[in-house]
Amino acid sequence: HCVGDGSGNHRRGMSASLNITVMLGGRSAEREVSLRSGAAVARALQSLGHTVHELDPQDDSWALPPKTDVVFLALHGTYGEDGTVQRRLDGLGALYTGCDAEASRIAFDKVLTKQRCQAAGVPTPPFVVVGSAGVGLPGGFQPPLVVKPVRQGSSVGLQFVQHVGDWPGALAAALKFDSEVLVEEKISGRETTVGILGDQALPVVEVRPKAGSYDYRNKYTAGCTEYFCPADFDAATTRRIQDAALGAFRAVGGRDYARVDVMVRPDGSPWVLEVNTLPGMTETSLLPKAAAAAGMNYAQLCQRVVDLALNR
Repeated sequence: HCVGDGSGNHRRGMSASLNITVMLGGRSAEREVSLRSGAAVARALQSLGHTVHELDPQDDSWALPPKTDVVFLALHGTYGEDGTVQRRLDGLGALYTGCDAEASRIAFDKVLTKQRCQAAGVPTPPFVVVGSAGVGLPGGFQPPLVVKPVRQGSSVGLQFVQHVGDWPGALAAALKFDSEVLVEEKISGRETTVGILGDQALPVVEVRPKAGSYDYRNKYTAGCTEYFCPADFDAATTRRIQDAALGAFRAVGGRDYARVDVMVRPDGSPWVLEVNTLPGMTETSLLPKAAAAAGMNYAQLCQRVVDLALNR
C-alpha cells in the first residue's frame, strides 16, 4: 500500500483512492453518537477522494461491500468497542482501523483495564467490584466514590456517592446497565483526556463541565462543558499525564489510536480511569481537538487512522 506523507497530499498509488467502509450506528446505548461520528468520518474521507460506503450493523445479517480495502470503525459502546465486531472482521480477513479484538475486549471492561494498569505500574484509583444490589458500602471505602457499570461506555450509568446515604440508590442505578459495577475512590482534581495516535501521546485536553460532573448530558450537550487544549499544566506534569496514558494504552494491548481518561490531583499526580478504544469522532470530539492542537486537521486525522491500519 502507498501511504500519505502526513500532509494529506497522497502520492499516487493504492491509497490515492481506497474503497473504505465506515461502520457506524449499531445497537448500543451510544448509537446516536456513533451515527454522528461515522457521518463526519465518511464526509472527511470522501473529501480526500476515497470511495466511501456506510454500513450500519443493526443485526448480524450485515455483509461488507465487495472490494472493501479497509473498514473504518466508528462504532461506540457494545458490539463495536467490546471486540465483537473486530472478531467478526478478523474472521472475514478484513483490514480495520483501531485496536484488535482482544485489546478492545479488555479496554471495554473497566475492571480488566484497571487490573492491567496495576500490573504494569500505571496509577489507577483503588477499586472494588460489586455484583448485587442491597449490599452495604464495601469495607475500606468511604465517600466520595464513583460507581459505574463495568461494561458500558460514554458515562452511561455513571453515579456519584457523595454521602453514605447515596450508596443504595447509586448502586441500584448503575446495576440497571450491567450485572457488575465498579466502585472506585473519586479522585478530586482536574479531569483530562489524552489522545494516542500511533505510539505518540497528543496534547492533553482538560475537560471542565460548567456544572456537575462530565456525565452523559454534559458530554453531549453543546455549551455544557469547556475544553482546554493544550491543557495548562507545566511541562513535567504534562509529560507525567501523557506517560500514564501511553502506559495504560500499552497495558491493554492497544494499537493505532485511542483516548485515555486521566484525573490529575492538585499535586500533579495522574490517575488513569479508562481507555476508550473507539473514541468519539464527531468534529467536536476530544480526539480531533487534540489532533488539531498537534497541527492535524480532521481529514488528516481520519487519513492517519486509515494509514496506520494499512501499514500494519
